[in-house]
Amino acid sequence: MRMNTMLVGMTMTMLLLAPPAAASDYTLGVFGNANEDGTVNMQDVTYTELIILEYRDKTELSDAKHDGKINMQDVTQIELVILEKEKELTLIDSEGSTKTVSMPVGEILTLNSDCTEAIRAIGAKDHIIGIESATAEHASFFPELSTLPTVGRGSGPDLEEMLEMNPDIVMAYAPGIYNPGHSGLEDKLEPSLTVVRLNFYKPETVVEDVIKLGYLLGEVENARNYIDWHDGYVDEIEEIVSGISDDDRPMVFIDYGSQRGSSNRMTAARGTGLHQMCVQAGGINIAADMPPGLAPGYPYAELEWVLSRSPTVIIGQASGYNSRGGGYGTDDDGDLEAYYNEIIGLPGFGEIPAVKNNCIHIMQGEVSGGLADVVGLAYYAEWFHPDLFENVDAQAIHQEYINEFCGIDFDVAEHGVFVHPQPVES
Repeated sequence: MRMNTMLVGMTMTMLLLAPPAAASDYTLGVFGNANEDGTVNMQDVTYTELIILEYRDKTELSDAKHDGKINMQDVTQIELVILEKEKELTLIDSEGSTKTVSMPVGEILTLNSDCTEAIRAIGAKDHIIGIESATAEHASFFPELSTLPTVGRGSGPDLEEMLEMNPDIVMAYAPGIYNPGHSGLEDKLEPSLTVVRLNFYKPETVVEDVIKLGYLLGEVENARNYIDWHDGYVDEIEEIVSGISDDDRPMVFIDYGSQRGSSNRMTAARGTGLHQMCVQAGGINIAADMPPGLAPGYPYAELEWVLSRSPTVIIGQASGYNSRGGGYGTDDDGDLEAYYNEIIGLPGFGEIPAVKNNCIHIMQGEVSGGLADVVGLAYYAEWFHPDLFENVDAQAIHQEYINEFCGIDFDVAEHGVFVHPQPVES
């Protein structure tokens, strides 16, 4: 009896001395992540046991079974998640909804081209059985996946076709102003089909989205390989930027083109991915605090206002509201060059520092968001601080992404149009 008491005491001491959760920039929204850090591991087993013993407070994600109770079944579930042997997985998706998915996931229908790219990046493209038509039209970047059956536009998919395909899950964007056709899919498809919403295009959530996808598809190691690669470059850039004073940061105007029927220019303010990219790369976004326009985060700026701020760098964003061509499907630089000349030719712009010093750059959307956003970040850093980032090669980082996470034969130095002026080979 005395030996049993000693063993219990030793166990309690080890539990109480368990290390705290490792710091992370996000809380991984997977049930079983009891200590609410960035992963599910044996620390979560320990933490849940401490909750059961009333030495720790209950957390939302400690309810690994998602049944409203914290007990040893949750401990077992966490252990199964770690081993990728769980029968169900519950997570919080990009809409903030809690979804429980039967495991393992076999067949997937994607209405989200960013998710299609992410699934391929973590080595799970064989799970995809159907796509939306935008991916089908993107054959240069998705040579194999573009040939899969389609269910129409992601903004208005064929629901009957989706039900006939009968995938294990449907991947969609969180509904919103940018993804109007993705609203209400649950009401139309569930419970026949489970809808999981992961965005993959927002810089502040792309890492967590990829890790969640890794847990869903049993590819956590591959997901973390991508994150390690991505964060390695982000950390390198942010470390250099941290030593730059405000006085040495360029004043940047991000341009999305003209407002219809007006000379006003759409721009990106605080809360957008491009604003975040600008700050991360060591720039000051002159439109950061402008009031919202028709779309949240994307106000319109009068030309006189832009001129009064004397930007030292202007980035033309050739995507989204302002589709200007370029990308993987063409080698013709004409559209981006025309956009470049449009900005230079705006009334009064010939007198601002950005134009006088040839600091006008056009960026195509393929490298400014999603899993390749680190490429756009590297270009920004090169453009803002060429002396500090002379050893950072954005085009080489882009090629690394293609080689390591896309599995396609594509040379970005020879084909495609992603920035203008195009990089000069060293």
